[in-house]
Amino acid sequence: MNNTFKAYQVKENNDGSFSSEVKQVPFSVLPDNEVLIKVHYSSLNYKDGLSASGNKGVTKSYPFIPGIDAAGEVVEDKTGSFKEGDKVIVTGYDLGMNTSGGFGEYIKVPADWIVSLPQNLSLLQSMIIGTAGYTAAYGVTRLKRELVKPESGSVVVTGATGGVGSMAVYLLAKLGYPVIAATGKMDQKALLELLGAEKVIHRDDLYPEKKALLNSGIYSAAIDTVGGKMLEALIPQMEQDGAIACCGNILGHELNTNIYPFILRGVSLLGIDSGITKMPFRLKIWEMLNKTAGDFPEEAYNVVSLDELDDEIEKILAGKQVGRTVLQHKV
Repeated sequence: MNNTFKAYQVKENNDGSFSSEVKQVPFSVLPDNEVLIKVHYSSLNYKDGLSASGNKGVTKSYPFIPGIDAAGEVVEDKTGSFKEGDKVIVTGYDLGMNTSGGFGEYIKVPADWIVSLPQNLSLLQSMIIGTAGYTAAYGVTRLKRELVKPESGSVVVTGATGGVGSMAVYLLAKLGYPVIAATGKMDQKALLELLGAEKVIHRDDLYPEKKALLNSGIYSAAIDTVGGKMLEALIPQMEQDGAIACCGNILGHELNTNIYPFILRGVSLLGIDSGITKMPFRLKIWEMLNKTAGDFPEEAYNVVSLDELDDEIEKILAGKQVGRTVLQHKV
């Protein structure tokens, strides 16, 4: 092994700005954790864009290597839990936030962050899924726990062309749910229909003509990836015993609503935190993904190199990402 490896590294400049560079970095940048993994693939998530742009609410100190997802092979494990060559996945926890992430050719993480690669998935497929697919699957699982069934009625997905949204549309459709995909990118209607959406609507159609404490019940459930005013609009439009799994705040972190949907219709608002999940539940989610997500359409993802990351990060921060973006390292 060489003394350095290739990585996409972000640094803070003297004037307080941030810049990125693909460069050789020493192994000493990796933390003193138990398991060294050679990364084959990572993926691009909104949180990676924040880290890469210098958001210190995500990453406290720089220089830093982002990437909250990684899939690859074990090089060394001090605990003996994994052997050399084992194919593994790491998503969430502190990876890519303050622990050097998957945008480098190597990561070093605690053994209890690691999931063995499910048998039906390749390393590439696991990162097509990545945190976005895991989050979507978590949301679907929470809706099922609230007894939302395919026969319950339509499930709306907001931000449907994004990473989490596109995966949510796909997984819900695979499980037999009638899916309404809400998006601002109506030019992607054909892609959303390919993913399984029965109906594609413009996101503005989710806002009722007249805002009320309770609007007509339209949706049995929702997976909301954007938060803010859109989540506020959805809550009064849920049917009796409806449920919303919420996992994003692109439109804002504040929520202004009222109690009536919850006490008169029994609506449930379900928080989704895919970063810190107890391992038994995490394994159940990956078992579900192993059975359902392996054939995510090629049209809904693209594979890029380290040198192409800057353009992709610019897209995701501007809300222009469509589907999933996978980073491939040379191995």
